[in-house]
Amino acid sequence: MDENRLGLMEGRFADIIWQSAPISTGDLVKICEAQFGWKRTTTYTMLKRLCQRGLFQNDSGTVIVLTPKEKFHQKQSEQFVTDTFGGSLPAFIATFTKGKTLSDEDADEIQRLIDKSRKKKAHRSEEVSE
Repeated sequence: MDENRLGLMEGRFADIIWQSAPISTGDLVKICEAQFGWKRTTTYTMLKRLCQRGLFQNDSGTVIVLTPKEKFHQKQSEQFVTDTFGGSLPAFIATFTKGKTLSDEDADEIQRLIDKSRKKKAHRSEEVSE
């Protein structure tokens, strides 16, 4: 199973935890019953599955986040680029923008991200050489 992918219901369930954590398992059961019509055992099965994948931890009846949502999505994105484009970010961007015109705002934001990445790289290089 790909630990960087969530099915539809896994994603909806994970979103509840990300938005509510720390949350008691009792409250989680109530929310899932109301939103999805799940029984307690279904909620616990789903929770166990996502805990085994390292997203959350059930700590004595309180669910805590081990992998923040942003970090999870970062891993998903990296895995997608690796699997689909052999890890080539330029190939991904070329495919993504093919047939589209970037707005000036989008192009400026991408350039800011590139500049920020270059500054980080230069800063790391300076630290290593010191």
